[in-house]
Amino acid sequence: MKDSLKIKQQLFEACLQFVNNRSLTIKQMMNSNQKALLSETKSSAGDKHETGRAMLQLEMEKASQQLASVQQMKEVLNKISIGKTSKVSCLGSVVITNKATYYLAISAGKILIKNIDYFAVSINSPIGKQLLGSSVGDVIAFNDIKIIEIY
Repeated sequence: MKDSLKIKQQLFEACLQFVNNRSLTIKQMMNSNQKALLSETKSSAGDKHETGRAMLQLEMEKASQQLASVQQMKEVLNKISIGKTSKVSCLGSVVITNKATYYLAISAGKILIKNIDYFAVSINSPIGKQLLGSSVGDVIAFNDIKIIEIY
């Protein structure tokens, strides 16, 4: 049981690192776009100038939406209690199946710990929705996945 707690801690930290890296990348992109927007000078080709500004503005809006998405991920991670164990899968559970091992948290993709692949999935994703609330022995419709262990 102690080992499973350690794994959950490592998975949580990997998800936190994923979120922090995304946040940093988006903020750097926003700063770069802001500088480009400020340095954009009016040239004799007025339409070209306006098009460039409009494109930068669109990029800024897109980055702003991505930043909001990252903030939502942080909020989900804040709800996870690493020490909590349950016989029914919930946010923060590690679910071992006959096909793969999942960590119900945020969509952070594959995380390798001790040569084992864990897939961090959001509880709002198709697989996450089906895994959420499952118990050992359950078979879920998604690829006939059988739940083997939950911690």
